[in-house]
Amino acid sequence: MSLSSELETFSDADRSLMSQALDIGRHALPGCLPNPPVGCVIVRNGAIIANGYTQPPGKHHAEAMALSQLETALDGLTAYVTLEPCSFAGRTPSCALALISAGVTRVHVAMLDPDPRNAGAGIEMLRQAGIEVTVGLLQDQAQQQLSPYLYQVQ
Repeated sequence: MSLSSELETFSDADRSLMSQALDIGRHALPGCLPNPPVGCVIVRNGAIIANGYTQPPGKHHAEAMALSQLETALDGLTAYVTLEPCSFAGRTPSCALALISAGVTRVHVAMLDPDPRNAGAGIEMLRQAGIEVTVGLLQDQAQQQLSPYLYQVQ
């Protein structure tokens, strides 16, 4: 999956919200290792209503942690995630499926996950469910923050 066709112009609000997701992702360290320190913010009507970061192995990923803060299903949710949501279930359920089940309508992803078990499959799952997905928002910052994970996977 090529990012060149995915890049678009993002608003200042989008950049600010992804920057906050990156900041939240830093809280995952060092407990999340060897998993990546991913951050997620969930927004409704322009306001952050939940956030999360990768927990220790076997516990919630960033998206699941954020979604667990919502008491009921809500319409019009947008998620900002620093790494592509996982498409597969391992020690934890698929984050892409969790976002789909929660009724999220739009997902901004900083960068694709190079893990061969994912590598675009999470994005495809979201799109197949009718969710609008963009990739590349603050990608350089995400690559820098996730560099140890990226080195390990590649």
